[in-house]
Amino acid sequence: MGGQRVPAARRLLARPLDGTLPEQDQVAAAHAVVAELGAPEVLLELVTELASGAGDPEACARLSYRHVLGFDKLLLVDAGPLHMLRAHVWHAGADGTGREDIHNHRSALASHVVRGRLCTELYEEMPETGPGARDGAGIRTTRFEESLAEGSADWLLAPAGPARLRLTHLGRYAAGSTYALPAHTLHRAWCDTDAPTVTLFLETGGRRRRHTDVFTAADPHPAAMPKVPLNVPAYLDALGALAELLRSP
Repeated sequence: MGGQRVPAARRLLARPLDGTLPEQDQVAAAHAVVAELGAPEVLLELVTELASGAGDPEACARLSYRHVLGFDKLLLVDAGPLHMLRAHVWHAGADGTGREDIHNHRSALASHVVRGRLCTELYEEMPETGPGARDGAGIRTTRFEESLAEGSADWLLAPAGPARLRLTHLGRYAAGSTYALPAHTLHRAWCDTDAPTVTLFLETGGRRRRHTDVFTAADPHPAAMPKVPLNVPAYLDALGALAELLRSP
């Protein structure tokens, strides 16, 4: 099916995000692009067009799913190794909604809060020896290396030993706010409001890391965590519901 917003979004993503920029410049470009595409009227037109069947709904549905923390990850534009543009929809009172494990990403990212509010924390690793370690400072965690299973989208989690982390920044982002991070940045995010929260999330960069690092202070993770993709009708229904949410005050 035809439409104007999907090809326009692809062009906007392609111009500054061709995979050749240094990561610092890529982060800045991703920040600008996701803020422009995340303007409520722009995103509403894009989502409405996609909900009508524009783009490639079969391919996007295969990479869209309900996250274990209780929010929907809906792929809007897929440019393979260069960038993936998603809408994240946090439902008020959804089962499982909570704080993510501390983690980084395979490539640079940018997130724009379209409605609602998001909290983020940034962390850095602490040395295992020295004054801080002797004093018990920081958060004791277990590190996992996360990769994707061959032939599926399931997460594979391999234990990689203990680690100690230190909180370096706490941010709260209201609607209209944007943040962007290099791939290696340790962080976690969560919705801290009972109202539905929508973010536009972009991962970008031609040089993707082979795995990400995940740190948890909770019970050990299973070796694999399945992703259950949406089928096409469920994907289109989710986009339609998102469009209605974007139209609401």
